[in-house]
Parts: sequence; C-alpha cells; structure tokens
Amino acid sequence: VFREREGVTLIVTEEKAIAAALTASFRCRMVTLNIHSSLEAVGFLAAITTRLAAAGMGVNPVSAFYHDHLFVPADRAGEALELLVGLAAENRS
Repeated sequence: VFREREGVTLIVTEEKAIAAALTASFRCRMVTLNIHSSLEAVGFLAAITTRLAAAGMGVNPVSAFYHDHLFVPADRAGEALELLVGLAAENRS
C-alpha cells in the first residue's frame, strides 16, 4: 500500500482486485531480483532499469529489505526475463 497525496496505490493480484471491485490500471508481472541488494550498491537498480528502458519497456521497481522487485507489463514479462538473464550473463564474464 502506497498512500500519496493524489490517492492510494495497491499492489494486489488480479483476482483480489476483481473480488474487491477495484479497477486495474497496470496489468503486470512481478520479477524478483534474487540477490540481496544493499543500499551501498549504488547504481545496481539503475543499470537494470536502464536495460529494460533501452528495450522500450516501462518498469515500476519496489525495493523491500532483502530484494528488489520489478513490476513489468504482463505481456512483456518473458522479454523482461530474457533481457535480465542477458544482463546477468554479461556481468558474470
């Protein structure tokens, strides 16, 4: 739940939104980055979102204590995963 001056944002499953008669404004899939990111890892999330942006893909990142989560358009989730796997492979070499 995010409470902002303009209104409240909820991140819920589509099933819960329908059950609560809520209108969905962004059908998305959550991609969890399975790395414990630190606040000292400056630029980590920027590098990832830049790769997705280069492919013309908008993303809503949400950071929790242990992991970062990317909410990507539902119809481009597979493409997002391919881009992220490619980025990870580049950084392992």
